[in-house]
Amino acid sequence: MAKKESNSAMKTPYAFDVPWEGLLDNEDFVSAFLSDVLEDYILKQRWYGGKASKLKYIELAEYFRIQNNEEVYYGLILEVNFAEAFYQHYFLPIAFVSDESFAKEDRILPISIKGQEGFIIDAVNLEAFRKVVFQRILNAEPIDRTKVQYHKSANFTDISYKSSRFMGLEQSNTSIIYNDSYVLKFFRRIYADKNPDFEMSLFLSEKKEFKNTPRYVGSINVLTNNNEYITIALMQELVPNEGDAWEYFLKELHKVFLNLGHKNLQVSELPETKLFTRLGIRDIPPRIIDWAGLNLFLKIQTLAQRTAEMHIALGSEFEETAFTPTHFNGDYVVWLKNRMLYQFQNRLNTIENNIHKLDGLALDLATEFLDKKNLIRRRFVTFDWTKLKGERIRVHGDYHLGQILVKNDDFYILDFEGEPESTIRDRKVKQPPLKDVAGLFRSFHYAIYATIFNNQDSYAQSQDELFQAGELLYRYFIGVFLETYITKVQEANLNIGYDQERIFLLKYSLLEKAVYELGYELNSRPLWAVIPLKGISNIINH
Repeated sequence: MAKKESNSAMKTPYAFDVPWEGLLDNEDFVSAFLSDVLEDYILKQRWYGGKASKLKYIELAEYFRIQNNEEVYYGLILEVNFAEAFYQHYFLPIAFVSDESFAKEDRILPISIKGQEGFIIDAVNLEAFRKVVFQRILNAEPIDRTKVQYHKSANFTDISYKSSRFMGLEQSNTSIIYNDSYVLKFFRRIYADKNPDFEMSLFLSEKKEFKNTPRYVGSINVLTNNNEYITIALMQELVPNEGDAWEYFLKELHKVFLNLGHKNLQVSELPETKLFTRLGIRDIPPRIIDWAGLNLFLKIQTLAQRTAEMHIALGSEFEETAFTPTHFNGDYVVWLKNRMLYQFQNRLNTIENNIHKLDGLALDLATEFLDKKNLIRRRFVTFDWTKLKGERIRVHGDYHLGQILVKNDDFYILDFEGEPESTIRDRKVKQPPLKDVAGLFRSFHYAIYATIFNNQDSYAQSQDELFQAGELLYRYFIGVFLETYITKVQEANLNIGYDQERIFLLKYSLLEKAVYELGYELNSRPLWAVIPLKGISNIINH
């Protein structure tokens, strides 16, 4: 192997007298690749999720070929080991290019192979690689027993490759748009199990024909040396849309808060409603409709209906054990309590270490949180499953307005990967469907406060009045959502328990979600910690 001038200069390429097809079998190459260059490269990638930890070393756990006839690329499974004594796995496809002008930003290392000088790059930057992936899925056989297993929907036929491009800036994955009609998501952080996004997409669109999620088109799973399946890619139809529901609600809520001034409304005189009271459109006072507009409540009804239909589809399976509904039991409660207590203690430490960053309402609420920490801990421990009659099902798991697309007055639900902090096994645990509902309610709460924070100078009211109006609106949103959602799931015989049980599960899940959010806000943007703190206060004082 040729010597290089220095790690930083990288002027003289690495040189190997082996063909590209045999490069990964060359120990010198693998050693140099993993130790000298890959660490610097991976630390700069948006999809790398270990930035808060200290990287110790990288190992090549496995590699496999992604090829079409003589065209060969490599898929690498990298094990990133951290000084804190844990590890993560990442997927990196690589290609060799000899064109000096190509992929200047995305080169991993300069290299000479059999006298041919060039660069190893992340293969997703190469159109030829993207085309190979498309064609391998398109030509997938119904049963594939090879190491790299391509699968496709029966509808994906008689199509030719036209174009491919990156979807845009993403944090944890890389998505490619094909023919302006399909999206292929490469999972970067991977797990020794099938990805929930793949499982849920396949199940909902192929088995249940749920229309309000992007239709499953195909996938790539790899069978590892340990006989475990790893999902590296999921392909779905592209849903033309007007953006996500988060952006939609921010725009609509801005109008709602402006209306307080335009209509000269006194917040203190607006009619109240209690938290969790079910409301049909006719139950909303005319003054609230006049303030917020009928359209916004109709949209919430539609969103509630689509959420209910998703849960009905997920709760109506009696053959595939990964999706059959089940009841509450002792094992679930032990799992839940251990998880909750660990998370609660973590957030408690965070708030004690960061309380000096807070003032005003946030400081008052944080002080209340600390004063009532034993009460909150008891709330998490008090979970008597023997009194619960509802069912647990596979759920979305990370359900919020950013995971929902808006299209022609309708909503499409995306991204079933689950909560980023959870293990892959925890993401597949069957949960009460109201856990998803609580996630969406927390997202409503966030959207209301984000609107206030982002546009405060545009409103005539004081921050306290805006918060008061926001909390009032939040209760109406919840009431309208619950009426439509509960009616719909009960019509379909999905058992989510009686009224008292539903409110208990909602409160539990809302408290869990708000405590989860608290850690992020305190570490990243303390000014926003008031949002989860207010959510926690609402529940413990209700």
